Amino acid sequence: VSHNPDWNIPNWVAYSLTKEEVGGDIPRAKKFNPDPDVDGVAVVTSDYTHSGYDRGHMAPAADMKWSEQAMYESFYMTNICPQNQSLNRGDWNDLEELARDWAVKFGEVHIVCGPIVAEQYSTIGQQTQVAVPEAFFKVFLRQKGEEWTAIGFVMPNEAVNRPMMTYMLSVDEVEAMSGIDFFYNLPNSIEDVVEKDYLISDWTL
Repeated sequence: VSHNPDWNIPNWVAYSLTKEEVGGDIPRAKKFNPDPDVDGVAVVTSDYTHSGYDRGHMAPAADMKWSEQAMYESFYMTNICPQNQSLNRGDWNDLEELARDWAVKFGEVHIVCGPIVAEQYSTIGQQTQVAVPEAFFKVFLRQKGEEWTAIGFVMPNEAVNRPMMTYMLSVDEVEAMSGIDFFYNLPNSIEDVVEKDYLISDWTL
């Protein structure tokens, strides 16, 4: 997690998800907790109370069933953003389920997700001021034989119900919208190619 102390939400959350991890059986945690690593006043769950927004996981709890510690830490408020209820329980949830399907099918996927916050943004919060994102991104990278392939998605933070293909973007396009440089540890010769465009055939829907 890269925590943004001005927004009080993450800049991004990155992790890898494997086929074996998807098959874990740790039960879902029941309580959101302030992150003990945050300096100063940390966001608490009551900052979302009566806000009209869900406590939206970036790295979803269902991806953390392989470890009791990972499950517990996925409920730290640094992994949470104010998310439209319909989005959180609808199209965003569908994308999370698709990610688990890909992990099973391809063996492992690398995931980076997070908020896109407008220059002028609204906030919620009782104890702290929590920025409300205008959209959310999720980018995926996986190996395809000896090569790599990547794809991105951006969803507005509102009640939407659209085909998944309508949210698809290249990683370069998501970088332009989020201001984040993804997958920079790849050699430039690989990064430039996989981030420039995507092949729908590489990502079964």
